Amino acid sequence: MTAVAEAQQAPRAGKKSSFRPDVQGLRAIAVMLVVLYHAGVQTLSGGFVGVDVFFVISGFLITTHLLESLQTHGRIPFASFYAKRARRILPASLLVAGLTVVAAWLWMPPLLMTQVFEGAVATALYVPNLLFAVEGTEYLAETSPSVFQHYWSLGIEEQFYLFWPALLTLGFWLVRRSERRLLYAVAVLTLASFIACVVWMEISQPWTFFSLPTRAWELGAGALVAFLMRTGARWLQRPGVGLLAWVGLAALIAVGVLYDESTPFPSYTAALPVIATALMIVGGGAPGGLHANRLLSLAPFQVIGAISYSLYLVHWPLQVIPQVAAGDDVTLSQAVRLLLGAVAIPLAWLLYRFVERPVIAWPGLRNRRPLLTGAVALTASMALIATAGGTHLATSQAETASEQTASQEELTADPAGTDFVPANLTPSLEDAESDNPVIYSNDCHRDQGSTDSSGCQIGDNPEAPLVFLFGDSHAASWYPALAKLAEEGKIRLDTNTKSSCYSADLPLLLDGVEYAECDQWRQGVLERIDEEQPELVVMANYAGGELELEGGNDDFPARWRQGMESTIASIDGPEVAVLADVPDQGESPSVCLSEELDDAGECSETAADALSPELIEAEQAAADSGGAQYVDMTSYLCNDQTCPTIIGNTLVYRDGHHLTARFSEQMAPPLWEELGEQLG
Repeated sequence: MTAVAEAQQAPRAGKKSSFRPDVQGLRAIAVMLVVLYHAGVQTLSGGFVGVDVFFVISGFLITTHLLESLQTHGRIPFASFYAKRARRILPASLLVAGLTVVAAWLWMPPLLMTQVFEGAVATALYVPNLLFAVEGTEYLAETSPSVFQHYWSLGIEEQFYLFWPALLTLGFWLVRRSERRLLYAVAVLTLASFIACVVWMEISQPWTFFSLPTRAWELGAGALVAFLMRTGARWLQRPGVGLLAWVGLAALIAVGVLYDESTPFPSYTAALPVIATALMIVGGGAPGGLHANRLLSLAPFQVIGAISYSLYLVHWPLQVIPQVAAGDDVTLSQAVRLLLGAVAIPLAWLLYRFVERPVIAWPGLRNRRPLLTGAVALTASMALIATAGGTHLATSQAETASEQTASQEELTADPAGTDFVPANLTPSLEDAESDNPVIYSNDCHRDQGSTDSSGCQIGDNPEAPLVFLFGDSHAASWYPALAKLAEEGKIRLDTNTKSSCYSADLPLLLDGVEYAECDQWRQGVLERIDEEQPELVVMANYAGGELELEGGNDDFPARWRQGMESTIASIDGPEVAVLADVPDQGESPSVCLSEELDDAGECSETAADALSPELIEAEQAAADSGGAQYVDMTSYLCNDQTCPTIIGNTLVYRDGHHLTARFSEQMAPPLWEELGEQLG
C-alpha cells in the first residue's frame, strides 16, 4: 500500500521534477475503491481490486528508482534503500497497529483478543499475509475478519522490497549491465509468477491470494512499465498515447462495478485491473492533452492520493471494531459504515501530516547511518508485540464465567436454557473452539484434499447393527453421540465424514474451482455402502452453509432436495436416516458469552433466525420421496422462542453451527430413541 518512491517526492532545487500528479491521482482512485468497498457500497462490488492497482504503482515507482541507481552508480545501496523504506512504511503502520490493539482491548470481546494478538505479532514480523494464508482466510467471503486483515497487502510489498533490489542487482550484472536484457529477464519472472497464480488457484485460493510468489507478477507488471518508460521509444511521445489512460480508467471502473465475491480472484481475472493500471501510467506519461491528467490532477485526487497510505491503514479497523462491539445481532447500516469511512479521511490526514512526512524527513534518522533506522524499527516492532502481549495477558486473566454454578440436566424437549455462564461450564468458553470430536485428531475425518473413503469403525459388539455416518463436518459433530451408542454395544459405527463436502449429490466449487475430491470421496463411500450393506446410513450435512454450487446457488433449496434425493436413491438395500441440521447461531456464541456472563440469553438466536424453513422442507421432502426416515432433533436444541447456547452446565455450540463434543455425547439417549426404532 505504500506505492511511494523518492521519484514521487518533490525534487530538490536544480533537479528536474519526476513527480507525476496522474500517479498521485491514480492512488486516490485505488484507495477509494477499497474504502468504499469495505464500507459496503454494493455498486463497487469489485472495489477490492484497488489493492492490485497499488501493487502495480509500487512496482513501477520502486523499479524506476532502482534502475536509476543501477545505471548511474552501477549498484544499489542496500542499507540506505532499506532504511528509506523502513522510514516510509513502518512509522504509520506500527502506530496504527498499536492503536488498533488498544482499541480492540477496549471494545472487543475478550475471546477475540487471541486473534488480535496473532495478527499484531504477524504484522510486527512483516508476515501478516502468511498468517492469513496458513489460516485459510477467504478474503472476499470472510464474515469474521481480523482487525489486521488489511495488512496482508503491506506484507506482500515488504517482502517484495526485501528481495527485489537483490534480484535486479544480480540480473543487472548477469546480463552485463544491459537494461534491455534485464527487461527480458524481469518479463520472464513476471510471466512465471502469473502462471503460478493461475495454476495455484486450482490448489489453494488462500495461498494464491496472500503469498508473494503468486502476487509478485502484479508488482512485476509495474516494473515492466518502468522499463518501458525508460526506453524513450518514439511511440511513447505521440499525443495519441494519452488515450490509453482513458481506456485504462474505463476498464478500472468497469472492474470495480462488475467484479464481486463470486469472481475467481486473483487468477487470470486480476490481469484486467493490472493492465488497466499499466495503461493509465503509460498514457499519463504522454505529451499533449489527450490523457486523464487534468482529471487526476484536481485537488481532491491529489489530497486523497497523498494520504492514501494512511487512509488505507486506518479505514479497516474503523469498520471492523465498531461492528464487533455492536454485537452479532446488530448489523451496522450503510449510512453508519459510510460515516466511518468518511471519518477515516481526517484521521488519515493527521497521520500523514504528523507521522508519515515528519519521520521520513527527520534529520535524526535521515542523516545518520542506516543501522540506526534499523534499530529503531526493530524497537518499534518489539513494542507492538509487547503491547499485544500485554493486552492478551490482561484479557486471558479476565473472568469468563459468572460466580454461579449450574447442574447437568438430562436433556428434554423444549429446553429452557441457562441464562448465565456457569462457573462449571463444560467445555469452558476458552476451550469451546477446540472441543472437537476425536475423529479430527485420529484422522478419521477427511480434510478437503483427501479422497480416502475407507472410513473408520468402532464398536465391539459383533451382533450390533452396522451404522454408516455419512456427510460433512456437521455429520462429524454427531459422532460423539453415535460413538456413545457404539461403546454401549447398541451399534457398530462406521464414520465417513469430510470437510466442506456434502453427502448430497451436488457438484461443488471450492475456492472457485471444481471440488473433484468431494465427488470422488462421495462416490467411494457409496460404493462401500453397496459392498458392506450396513443396516442404516445416517446422512447429516450443513445445508445452511450453502457451499458454492457449480452453476451458482440460485434456487438452492430445490437443488438441495434434488441432491439429497439422488444420494438416497443411490443407496440400495440399507435403511437411510436423514438428520435435520442443527440451528445456526451465526457467529460463535462463546465470543458473545464472554461479554454477557450474567445474561447468556443475549447470545442465543431466535428459532426463527436459527432455522431455515425452506431447507427443512426441502430435506424432509427428499427423505419422504426416497423412503428415508427424517430425524429431527431440533426440539432438544430449541424451545418455542430461542435456541439456547447453554443447557444445564453444557455449552451447546463450539462455533456458530457445530455442536460441542460434550453436548453431542449427551444427545446419545434421545438420538437412540429415534434411530433405535428404525434398527428394530
